[in-house]
Amino acid sequence: MKISPKESLDRLSRGVVDLVAPEDLLRKLEHSARTGKPLRVKAGFDPTAPDLHLGHAVLLMKLREFQNLGHHVLFLIGDFTGMIGDPTGRSELRKPLTDDEIAANARTYREQVFGILDPDRTEVVFNSHWMKTLGAEGIVRLAARQTVAHFLDREDFRKRMDQSLPIHLHELLYPLIQGYDSVALKADVELGGTDQLFNLLVGRDLQRSYGQEPQVVLSLPLLVGLDGERKMSKSLKNAVGIMDEPFDMYGKLMSIPDAVMGSYALLLTAIPEDELSTLHPRDAKARIALEITTRFHGIDPAMEAQDRFVRQFSRREIPEEMPTVKISGPWPVRLSTVMVRAGSARSESQAKQLIAQKAVDLDGFPITEPLAEITPSGQILRVGKRFYCRLEKS
Repeated sequence: MKISPKESLDRLSRGVVDLVAPEDLLRKLEHSARTGKPLRVKAGFDPTAPDLHLGHAVLLMKLREFQNLGHHVLFLIGDFTGMIGDPTGRSELRKPLTDDEIAANARTYREQVFGILDPDRTEVVFNSHWMKTLGAEGIVRLAARQTVAHFLDREDFRKRMDQSLPIHLHELLYPLIQGYDSVALKADVELGGTDQLFNLLVGRDLQRSYGQEPQVVLSLPLLVGLDGERKMSKSLKNAVGIMDEPFDMYGKLMSIPDAVMGSYALLLTAIPEDELSTLHPRDAKARIALEITTRFHGIDPAMEAQDRFVRQFSRREIPEEMPTVKISGPWPVRLSTVMVRAGSARSESQAKQLIAQKAVDLDGFPITEPLAEITPSGQILRVGKRFYCRLEKS
């Protein structure tokens, strides 16, 4: 059923933190409805790791919403910006990727995104195509359109200056080039995480300076990882990969802290908030885990993963009463440290051995990474066949 531009705006605004500016987006949607010309909706992904995770999926699913409304998605792979390394949120220089790493990661990105995006409404583009032809003169002319003072006003750069940490000149090029991508693509809309807001707005400014209509900017929340504290990231080992096997995906989602369930439901499912509020936290988590696993693997594999998880968890005969161990911060904390404090291991080395031997799980999900970190939030820790305790913050 066709919906009005105002209804489209309401739907697209769900879960969005910053919308610059809603009146511009409504006007663009109205123009699209009148002319039948789809909006060009851009989102950029630097190929910094071979696998995409649910944090990336937040953006991909919003892109799919635009596609469902008839619009055209520009899936930008930042193979040129990947050589710089995004300084966003960094207190130190980010290591640039090699050409081979960029090429390999970009190939896997293309393979993965079409589990969410509609291939018929998606254009995969690489920013090296226009940046390598821009040349030194073009980059100098581009740089003349922004000021150093404006760029140094970024929070992450300002913090580094306050701490007398170096800011390399090439890092200042990153938001400039990301902004120029919007000019090259003539983007109507750009999406990004809340940490990308500065870069997204640079694109809006540059389009205006090049005589283009400024893009609308939508920022979405950063998905908190499995530790319940930090942004989801493969490097932090707190991520759920969109290519994870169904049982692994379901089990990882069952281990998320209760405090972040609402954001997972809002950003990754269509479950109404009032529906979740009537459920026991464990049932709500199971509902979220099933829907997300279904989205990436289909209903039958997701149901099989859920049944397997329930059977595995039930077989352990969790005792009705168990001690509660309160763990002091700062969080997240190494699980091996928690095991020592809980009395389930004599030392951290023994704890890591138990983890490597697959003798440890949290809420029924096996933990196999010896350096795994957690934030206590009511999880049930099992070590061996008989040790159980509930973990809470002190």
